[in-house]
Amino acid sequence: MTEAQTKTEITFEDFKAEVLNDYRIARVSRECSLLGRKEVLTGKAKFGIFGDGKEVPQLAMAKAFQNGDFRSGYYRDQTFMMAIGQLSIQQFFAGLYGHTDLAHDPMSAGRQMGGHFATHSLDENGHWNNLTQQKNSSADISPTAGQMPRLLGLAQASKIYRNVRGLEDFTKFSNQGNEVAWGTIGNASTSEGLFFETINAAGVLQVPMVMSVWDDEYGISVHARYQTTKENISEILKGFQRDADNNGYEIMTVKGWDYPALVATYQKASAVAREEHVPVLVHVQELTQPQGHSTSGSHERYKNAERLAWEAEFDCLAQMRSWLIDNNLATAEELEAIDNEAKKEVLEGKKAAWTAFVSPIKGEQNELVALLTAIAETSANKVFIEKYVADLAAIKEPIRKDILTTARKVLRLIVKESGQSQLATWITNYTNKIQPKFSSHLFSQSDKTVLGTAAVAPTYDESAEEVDARLVLRDNFDAIFNKYPESLIFGEDSGNIGDVNQGLEGMQEKYGELRVADAGIREATILGQGIGMAMRGLRPIAEIQYLDYLLYAIQIMSDDLATLQYRTHGRQKAPLIIRTRGHRLEGVWHSGSPMGMIINAIRGIHVLVPRNMTKAAGFYNTLLETDEPALVVECLNGYRLKEKMPTNLGEFKTPIGVVETIKEGNDITIVSYGSTLRIVEQAAKELLEVGIDVEIIDAQSLLPFDVNHDCVKSIAKTNRLLVVDEDVPGGASAYLLQQIIDEQNAYQYLDSQPQTLASKAHRPAYGTDGDYFSKPSAEDIFEKVYAIMHEAKPEQYPSLY
Repeated sequence: MTEAQTKTEITFEDFKAEVLNDYRIARVSRECSLLGRKEVLTGKAKFGIFGDGKEVPQLAMAKAFQNGDFRSGYYRDQTFMMAIGQLSIQQFFAGLYGHTDLAHDPMSAGRQMGGHFATHSLDENGHWNNLTQQKNSSADISPTAGQMPRLLGLAQASKIYRNVRGLEDFTKFSNQGNEVAWGTIGNASTSEGLFFETINAAGVLQVPMVMSVWDDEYGISVHARYQTTKENISEILKGFQRDADNNGYEIMTVKGWDYPALVATYQKASAVAREEHVPVLVHVQELTQPQGHSTSGSHERYKNAERLAWEAEFDCLAQMRSWLIDNNLATAEELEAIDNEAKKEVLEGKKAAWTAFVSPIKGEQNELVALLTAIAETSANKVFIEKYVADLAAIKEPIRKDILTTARKVLRLIVKESGQSQLATWITNYTNKIQPKFSSHLFSQSDKTVLGTAAVAPTYDESAEEVDARLVLRDNFDAIFNKYPESLIFGEDSGNIGDVNQGLEGMQEKYGELRVADAGIREATILGQGIGMAMRGLRPIAEIQYLDYLLYAIQIMSDDLATLQYRTHGRQKAPLIIRTRGHRLEGVWHSGSPMGMIINAIRGIHVLVPRNMTKAAGFYNTLLETDEPALVVECLNGYRLKEKMPTNLGEFKTPIGVVETIKEGNDITIVSYGSTLRIVEQAAKELLEVGIDVEIIDAQSLLPFDVNHDCVKSIAKTNRLLVVDEDVPGGASAYLLQQIIDEQNAYQYLDSQPQTLASKAHRPAYGTDGDYFSKPSAEDIFEKVYAIMHEAKPEQYPSLY
């Protein structure tokens, strides 16, 4: 694919060649959309959503897009990707078919549906490429407007690189902050809160962002009159327009079929954003969607004849064609030749993609057919096996499910026969080979994985006095910001007052307002700032004031951050640290323990639950040496408790995925975490008074949990297990129990039923007694353990009730 070009000085012949090349790219893209739809409707592909009708504005955007820039877009930007040289015809169809080979589908290796685009920020070892020497696209996600928060961070990174000292060596990531982040969205999706939150935040922060709205008047079948006030997003955002006295946006409108106006608009938008670091909104109006929203339906069902006729006339390619002819840049015959050549190229590319997709699977099909044919010869179930073989061989376009299903069904027929071992080995080897194509890279597979980081214990002076625990955090953050010039932190009240619990006291004054920053009350885009900046080589810490407020951002964490390495097959990463505080305090909104929801929504992000601030500080130190995202939940009621001040601040490291036994015992193992551990420790002292010796294990991290399987080693000694948690019943306690019983096989050592003790199903009430009657108390734990021991030794421990 020839990349779209714009030169500052150009002859007429060069100009003509460039414009005709643009037209050719647009025609190729259109033919891909048309043929792609047919591939879905004939069953070769599962689903299709295409960029037809949006080709010409995307050409114009591509001409202003420079090396080092980033795109954060949605699933109709195929022409743009072709125009910047990052998507070929064959790759387009490989993505449509879901080819699991990254060499064929470099966007996601078949993990995302077609139309979801990405470039490679990392090499095959998970190390950074030079992002300033390539055109970059952050990996798309399907949830509408979900690309917006990340866009904010991608743009903010340029501001950080331009204005923060100490980043002069980070030349892989920025050329003095001259990069622009380019966003794209459909007009209907501007109804989402994430759009408005991002627009507001970008205006406040004044970052180099160009936001394009592709406006075709519909959101699937729903007209703009049901989507947007005044049916016009730029009209209702006029208040964001900057003026002589106020910062804001530069807002531009342009017709989506007007090629020269589009080119001029995007050149201007690029200059404003790149040079002035002012956000720009480009409202691209009067676009069409010739095939409707997707392959799931037809737009003829909801568009009337008048609208369809208008779309035919104002199709951007039809208008570009007329402009070329009217301005003597091409004849109708020349354009017809380009159209025909485009059809031919797309057809050939489609065939090549399909052959590449199906050939290895057919090879695997033939391999199994040969193996099963040989096995059938000596089997008592020969007739049945031959039927399976014939059915498999008859599939002209097999998928891997067909192959493995057949093998596993035949295995049932040859138990205890001579071919069983051979087939079982084949199935195991095949599964081990194929399964990673669908499952790898949930977490980092580079040399910076968290599991490769060794623990470093805090050290202390002999005369060390105990201080408020928040000072351990504060002084450790000081060490971090001094050690890592690329590190920064931001959130509600994080800057001027040093966070609500004073863990950042004095840090803004010392390191400046860009590195230690206040943010508005907008949790989703605080997360987005972190994701985007982490994708550009910075080490952001995004602070969410309380754990319960994380729910505003859980969609971004789940759909974007948690899946990033997975959905790019390890070719993009965002090692964002999310800092929050929670656990036992008071009231419905500050009790801070929806852990079951969190750990099941954000697989792909580590969830760390330190019991004190020294452990928390150690987690931050560990994470900054790794390349994986994590959520750190500090104990909200622990900032004023006393802890000793370590002498090796910024250096000691809490291991991730490793539990800690904080009290040894012989009668029962209790596993817990966070603030609840202090309640467990109190109960353990009282239990010891009646002769029950409890072993207490601090989980420390929930994702990952106990990679060394130390819990089962404890249970092998005590033969009993209680999991104590402040989440609702069936929440994190159920997860921990599953990990210990299923993953560690602890059931074989148990002499009593493994049990959990969780909070009540409701959230805690506000008053002084709210915590006691809502979450496990020391008395609850005492009586739960006592009852377990009563069942085992009723004479020694007579019933309390």
